[in-house]
Amino acid sequence: MSALEIGLVLIGLLLPLILIGLHIGIALMLLSFVGVWMMRGNFELATKLVSLTVYGGISDYIFATIPMFVLMGLLISISNVGKDTFDVAEWALRKIKGGLGVATVLSNTVFAAVTGISIASAAVFTRVAVPEMIRHGYQPKFAVGTVAGSSILGMLIPPSLLLIIYGVLAEESIGRMFVAGVIPGLLMAAAFMAMILIAARVAPDTVIVPGHQVRVDHHETLGSATVKLMPLVALVVLVLGGLYSGYFTPTEAGAVGAAGALVVTVLRRRLTGENSRQVMRETGYISVGILFLLIAAGMYSRMLTMAGIPMEVGNLIAHLGLGVYGFLAVYILLVLLLGMILDSTSILLIVVPIAAPIAKSMGLDLIHFGVISVIAVEIGLLTPPFGISAFTVKSSLDDDSIKVETIFLGALPYVAIMLLVLAFIVVVPGSTTWLARSF
Repeated sequence: MSALEIGLVLIGLLLPLILIGLHIGIALMLLSFVGVWMMRGNFELATKLVSLTVYGGISDYIFATIPMFVLMGLLISISNVGKDTFDVAEWALRKIKGGLGVATVLSNTVFAAVTGISIASAAVFTRVAVPEMIRHGYQPKFAVGTVAGSSILGMLIPPSLLLIIYGVLAEESIGRMFVAGVIPGLLMAAAFMAMILIAARVAPDTVIVPGHQVRVDHHETLGSATVKLMPLVALVVLVLGGLYSGYFTPTEAGAVGAAGALVVTVLRRRLTGENSRQVMRETGYISVGILFLLIAAGMYSRMLTMAGIPMEVGNLIAHLGLGVYGFLAVYILLVLLLGMILDSTSILLIVVPIAAPIAKSMGLDLIHFGVISVIAVEIGLLTPPFGISAFTVKSSLDDDSIKVETIFLGALPYVAIMLLVLAFIVVVPGSTTWLARSF
């Protein structure tokens, strides 16, 4: 067998191995090791690839970004900042029809700027926003769908773990990836809010239980709202302001953000011995898991390059005459299909090492391509049967009468909006590259 044939066979084996329960990192490492061994006929060379990748794969300074932003997100999650943000948004939008839905999206948008983890947003606002919306007469399907749908903003608006992972895999600047996610993230949030406002006017029964008069009684004042928002705003300005001004590197921004989140949590007296141990333990679990996957992805990428897979696939696409938009259409469809059975990190690890070199050879900006990839992957968080955001909402609910199918149906309009925004971003590259070019 030629190197190309070996590579194609091993790619074909990857998905079955994952589906039968083998960890994605182990599967990538195993296939990469076997691939190099078979292609070069040298067991020692394959062993050397493992040792070199493990040593050099995550030794760079930039990888400290991951545990720092994870720690910051987890600290903010326990500090009650999410509830305060929702309370303020609820008060500010109390006179608007569908206002609590808009408040949820708006709160998730602000919360996303300091967490970077979609499931953290989903868990926090399921406990905070869903009971409030149901209490005020909103349809349960609308309430859970809005939380699940808007939670994906945590992986698009920087800081975002998926943008970090893509930047590492595609060897692109993490800082530029963060900047590139700003406009698409805000555009997505605005589209969600517009959809809710239109639905509340055009089809109110889909938003509010028929015959129920929504009255939001809130004792918030401008002063109390300012006090509640001040810690979060200060943290956003500190982290993102320092990052975008060039004063901090992404790694330094993560460290400063984690320190700031710790101060906020301590001042709010939300940090206890028990939850501090839990935060540190979860930070370690999440960070080590991601770093291990990146090591495995490094091996996988080297094996694919050795087999010549990206070059051959690129030549095939050129021969078929698909063009840039044809390639992107096929790529997005593949990612959406994978999103039904795999988690977001696994999808990036599988497709980016193959697709990024092809995209680059076709003249696509890898920053633009990265934002397209992240949005396409994020849609998978809301689609059955895997849909991790929907299952996170379900596991965080106190109401057993709301089924997971209800959450998927409630999130469907948000999937449609995401597809529309994704189409816009595909045809308007400047929406992602305009700010990134100046960074």
